[in-house]
Formats: sequence, structure tokens, C-alpha cells
Amino acid sequence: MLDLSRVLAGPLATMLLGDLGANVIKVERPGSGDDTRGWGPPFDSAGESAYYLSVNRNKKSIAADLASAHDRELIRALIASADVVIDNFKRGMLARNGFDIAAILDAHPKLVWCTITGFGADSDRAGYDFVVQAEQGWMAITGEPDGAPMKIGVALADVVAGKDACIAILAALVARARTGRGRHVTVSLAASASAALVNVAQNALVSGEEPRRWGNGHPNLVPYQLFDASDRALVIAVGNDAQWTACATALGLDTLANDQRLRANAGRVAERGRVIAAMTTRIAEQPAAHWIALLDAAGVPCGVVRTVLESLRDIDCSSTMGVAPSVPGSIRLAPPRLDEHGAEIRARGWASFDAQR
Repeated sequence: MLDLSRVLAGPLATMLLGDLGANVIKVERPGSGDDTRGWGPPFDSAGESAYYLSVNRNKKSIAADLASAHDRELIRALIASADVVIDNFKRGMLARNGFDIAAILDAHPKLVWCTITGFGADSDRAGYDFVVQAEQGWMAITGEPDGAPMKIGVALADVVAGKDACIAILAALVARARTGRGRHVTVSLAASASAALVNVAQNALVSGEEPRRWGNGHPNLVPYQLFDASDRALVIAVGNDAQWTACATALGLDTLANDQRLRANAGRVAERGRVIAAMTTRIAEQPAAHWIALLDAAGVPCGVVRTVLESLRDIDCSSTMGVAPSVPGSIRLAPPRLDEHGAEIRARGWASFDAQR
């Protein structure tokens, strides 16, 4: 796989495919490389930014300049022997430098090419996660009910688009196995973000009403939100009526547990204020661990609100390799330094991966 992308969505997609076993060559601008190499602090002891490290393992790096005729020929040679190419250049950038995707696919009909854009193939707008979150409705539904619109703490539009790109590439490879032909697939941050609205979008389409911000509550389920115990915050996520009865009983709220009006979720949504007020008062009486033990024993989904470092203590992760693959994959190569494998790739091309097989 030839990775002509930068920043987050594209590099995430190629890293996921690298985790799954793909050989990935990352092409970067000479001198500065991927934009995220400078997105810090924090930087590690070798001067690499944490942002860059998070999405670039299992790749080899070569610095190549699209303005250089020699480097363009090198890239063409790598394309000719690749199964997949991924890019996120602005519209027209590749064509102006002699890389017409349609012509390349005509010359190499088995090639799968994935282009990631911000707002679609016909848009020249730069695709930054923050802007996409604003325009595709995410910020309008995130934050406290009486607060300002709020972005999500992770660049999730980029993450979703990267995973969508990975899915689209794998589907195109399956189709190639059946038909013998590759294809050009396009993924946009905006389309991925819109699709990720899922039930919120459907609520709006069915009701004709604008979804609003619920803070840590849920528009369709009660109780399904954050509560403050005497020492720290916890969440309770009641997803069905049996869980509700178990929850109310575990909390010692027998009046609520026996109230027929609350047996069905629709009744609890209608009585949201009364249910949440009673739970808030009760939960504040004891530490979180007390309630978690009771709710776990009753089979009620719940958990304490942990910090990022607390959550990372339970998983396989490192300051160099990042968080372990979320798919059944493996880590073979550390994130490369800029042009770390340039000489090797220029001399041997894809054969530079032979030793990794």
C-alpha cells in the first residue's frame, strides 16, 4: 500500500491496514514531512510528536517531492507495483503534478485507489475535523443543555472517516478478487460524520424537530447518564425495562421500582425529572465503588468516570507504538522517522519489505 496521505484520517486508515498485515510505504514532503510531525508538544525523547506517533506505526517512510521529475518517476514506479494507493490531496493537486487517477487506473486496472476529502470530491474546502464537527451537526448536540455547542474531545470525524476508508478499501479488494479489477473509492469526512449521527439523525427525520444538547443524558433512554457519588462520578446506562427494575431495586428506590408508570422506558422518559432527582439524591449518599458493586451484581450497565491515564493502565499500549490494534492485527514496525527508509526504498522498492515477511 502506498500512503500519500497526511494528518489523521488517511494515516489512521493505512495504519489499520498495516496492523492487519499490509506493507505500507508512507510518502512525505522532504524537510517537514507529515504535518503532524510538528503538532506538539508533547514530543518524545527522539523529537517525534505524540500526535504523529499515534497513527503511523507499521509503515516505512520515504521523502519525495512532487515538484521533482525524478521523485515523480519513483512514485509512479511504486504505484505500478502497489495493490492500494490512498491520498488526501486537495482537488486537482495530483493531476497538476502529472498523476491523473483515471489514467493511472486505466494503466493499472487492478489498482485500488482511495481518496479522502473534507467535503466531497467536488469541493475545494480543506477538511479539518473541527469544521466538520461544526457543520455536520455534532457540536449542536454536544455539551450541556444550556451551554455552548461543544466539539468532541477526540478528532472523531477524522477517526470515523479513516475507518470508513479502511472498510471501503477492503471491500474494493474483495470486489477485485471476484472481478479482477480495482476501482477508485472516495470517502469524505463530512459524509462519514453525517452517517455517524445514526439515531440522532433518525430522531430528527421522524419527529421533524431539531435534536438538542442533553449533556450527559440521553434523548431516548432514562436513566442513561452521569451521576455524582460521594467521591467521584459514575455512569448508569439502563438499556431495557428489566435493567430498570434491577437498577431501582439495587439503589434501594423501591417506590420507583414498584411504580407501574415507570415500568416502560416511555414512562420513564415522560417522568425524567422525578426519576433522575431521586437517583441523584440516593447516589450522592455513598462512594462510587459501593454503587458499582451493587449495580454490577444486579446486571445493570455502569462504570466510574476514569481519566485517560487510568483507562490506559488496563490495556496494551506504549509511548512509542501507541494503543494496541483494535482489530486482530500485530505491530511490526515503529512509526518511522522522516525518510528513514528512503535509501532502501529507492534501491529496492517494495522488495524492501521482504525481510519483514
